[in-house]
Amino acid sequence: MLITWLKGILTYRIGRLIGAITGVALTVTLLACLGAFIASAGASMTKSAIQEVPVDWQIQLSHLSDANTVKEAISKVTPYTALEQVGYADIKGLIANTGGSVQTTGPGKVLGISTNYLAKFPLEFRQLVGAGQGVLVAQQTAANLHVKPGDRVTIERVGLPPCEVTVDGVVDLTNADSLFQAIGLPPGAAPQAPPDNVLLLPEAQWQQIFGPQAVVRPDSMHTQFHVRIGHDLPTDPTAAHQFVQQLANNLEARIAGRGIVGDILATRLGSVQADASYGKVLFLFLGLPGAILAVLLTLAIAASGTNRRRKEQALLRIRGASVRTILGLEAIEALIVAIGGVVIGNALSLGIERTFLPGNELIGRSAMFWTMSASLIGFMLAITAIVYPAWVQTHHSSVASAQATVGRGSKALWQRVYLDIILLVISGVEFWRTASTGYQVVLAPEGITTTSVHYEAFIAPLCLWIGAVLFSTRFLEGWLVRGRKLLAGMLNPIARDLSGVVSASLSRQRILIAHGIILVALAVSFAVSTAVFNTTYNAQSHVDAELTNGSDVTVAGLTTSAPSTKLNELKALPGVAAIQSMQHRLVYVGNDLQDMYGIDPKAIGKVTNIANAYFVGGNAQGTLSELAKQPDGVLVSEETVKDYQLNLGDIINLRLQNVKDHQYHVVPFHFIGIVREFPTAPKDSFLVANKNYIAQQTGSDAAEIVLMRATGNPSALASRVRTEVSSLAGTNVTDINSTQRAISSGLTAVDLHGLTRLELGFAILLAAASTGLILALGLAERRRTLAILAALGAKKRQLGAFIWSEGLVILTGGSILGVVLGFGVAQMLVKVLTGVFDPPPEILSIPWGYLILLTAAAMTSTVVAIIGINHIFHRPAVEEMRNL
Repeated sequence: MLITWLKGILTYRIGRLIGAITGVALTVTLLACLGAFIASAGASMTKSAIQEVPVDWQIQLSHLSDANTVKEAISKVTPYTALEQVGYADIKGLIANTGGSVQTTGPGKVLGISTNYLAKFPLEFRQLVGAGQGVLVAQQTAANLHVKPGDRVTIERVGLPPCEVTVDGVVDLTNADSLFQAIGLPPGAAPQAPPDNVLLLPEAQWQQIFGPQAVVRPDSMHTQFHVRIGHDLPTDPTAAHQFVQQLANNLEARIAGRGIVGDILATRLGSVQADASYGKVLFLFLGLPGAILAVLLTLAIAASGTNRRRKEQALLRIRGASVRTILGLEAIEALIVAIGGVVIGNALSLGIERTFLPGNELIGRSAMFWTMSASLIGFMLAITAIVYPAWVQTHHSSVASAQATVGRGSKALWQRVYLDIILLVISGVEFWRTASTGYQVVLAPEGITTTSVHYEAFIAPLCLWIGAVLFSTRFLEGWLVRGRKLLAGMLNPIARDLSGVVSASLSRQRILIAHGIILVALAVSFAVSTAVFNTTYNAQSHVDAELTNGSDVTVAGLTTSAPSTKLNELKALPGVAAIQSMQHRLVYVGNDLQDMYGIDPKAIGKVTNIANAYFVGGNAQGTLSELAKQPDGVLVSEETVKDYQLNLGDIINLRLQNVKDHQYHVVPFHFIGIVREFPTAPKDSFLVANKNYIAQQTGSDAAEIVLMRATGNPSALASRVRTEVSSLAGTNVTDINSTQRAISSGLTAVDLHGLTRLELGFAILLAAASTGLILALGLAERRRTLAILAALGAKKRQLGAFIWSEGLVILTGGSILGVVLGFGVAQMLVKVLTGVFDPPPEILSIPWGYLILLTAAAMTSTVVAIIGINHIFHRPAVEEMRNL
């Protein structure tokens, strides 16, 4: 009997069998690939975060005499790859006599480093002018003192007479926040910013100058070990973070109070851990609907043969078959679907992972877990889709009811409790609450970047997706009953004089038609929301890089060797679409030293994107126009406005350095607007003003930054620019491509390109299957009705009216609902994640090419299904009746 049943399945159910196997395979493939992408993203973020940390551990010694003991303990805890001893000394100030004037600074720090430090920890400093060894002065300090290599600087020691040193070079402290972090202090107790005045001395010279200060004022000195540990860490950010923390705890237990570990690597991995967790939710939200749709598609394919299967089971029960026998026979079909779907799904996922994730050795166990889980889900899906309905039928219906063609329907539980309305209300409330606050990236008081994670942000789009689907189901079922006349009018061009009959037929099949429309809507909404969000996300990643870099190519240098001196030569280079200079000066707001950017408000938009989101009020053009009208106008950052309680229209007295005497003089500005962000500017405190006014007040029109818009590849243009400005000391050239790669461990840098290609490909397949396959199987299930109509004399055109009408109603209704729902979900997801984007997008990016391809796939699938069904019913009616 089993062999006979198996032959019957392979002979008469082969189409439905292939459809079910396809649904299970798509489910397994999507889930397995989704897991691989999640694991790969986490591994990439971990690797990038490790590479960008300048120093893994900064260990502050309690006493210098403990140095050897602590060093030995470090070697026992981890096989470190670099270890350097660094001395820190507080000073009362620095004095320099240059250009006939004397400049004096406030308190600062002097560090003592070995000659190997820069080679072992290259991310801490960047050489600008002069030598890379010897007495090095920080760029900001050099600007304050107006010194250059060869000048002499007086160090005012604490409790001792001053001493002089000769400057050998100027460096940029690229990671000053972590270099001067306060180790061992509770959050909030440490200084908000690193010191403004910093000198770096060779270790021997530092000991000679500050050895006596350690005797007089030991509280003004301390020593640190800077360590880079072995990077054989787990690839998962959470596991890596925990592992590094445990190493640091182990070390502190071994040294027993002889030192305190500043675990910069663990802090950075903690930030990436939060980013990876948020990225995991993002991946799941974007990919899981596709897997759910594949599950629903499989269930719909299995359910399309419910009537036939019910009657077959009734005949078996009449002939004495037991429940166990019936379930065993159904299990044969379920096993074929399960094994076939799981095998094909794993093969597809393996091929996709090899194609899109060639470095999948990074993801290891995590991807294996997802693959095994996806296979188990696929197996259970096949059993649930086929065996469970058979079990319900055998236990909850009689033979007579099973043979009935028409049954009495009832409302589903969710309809009776109005679950759809409840979910839509929850979505609206949560969206209002989340959008009013947004997701924000914050800085720890100690200056080490961390990230806050707001997982509730996804509740609103999730409830919208589910609630809208359920509400649409309720609406469609009701409309197909009460809107028969309207439906008949809409079908008149196709059905003509049969439009009323066809409308009545569709109304009687309202549950099947509504479910078909909803399935198509789900497929289309998944494709549209995924495509629109991913396109917007990837576009904003580029905008984020432009905000950081400034433009396609950016040249940054010093006031003494300003890149603007090469403006004409740079403008003449091939590949330059537009070029603008921008001043970058240091200005005192009260006693706080901040960055000031001098621009031409009328021309800055030619070389960089100036978004409305950069300004409070959301009007970039209006704000820049106002700045252009007010020569002494200034735009102030939100943080500065808050800290100093400024009001629009206030006159702000700022101190700018004059090129004639190198002293800071008071310059009045009119506060005309608030700026949130600006190209190349820091995240916290800065100002933007007219560069002509700055040049007039400081006596120098030198511009330290040149922004360039490229006509072609920015990297190629950057290479030509480097050659042109190579004679300018301390000049650095960056392009937007390298900047985009450099910010590869943050949340907005989660690479969605691979997942996007996978999802969009599957979305087209699911849309085609939802429109064509479900329609074909549903119509095939009604072959008896259509065959009877043919036997009664219905013409081919009349039969075609029924088939074409049903197909177009499902396709059109599902497409309209899907597009509306897809754009709604994408818009809501972008809105609630406004704080993630930097800057937030002003409009959604729409991938028109993909949407056209999606439409073509859905229409082609529907037409093919309708033509196939039409071909079946063009055969003689008697022959068709015999096959039923």
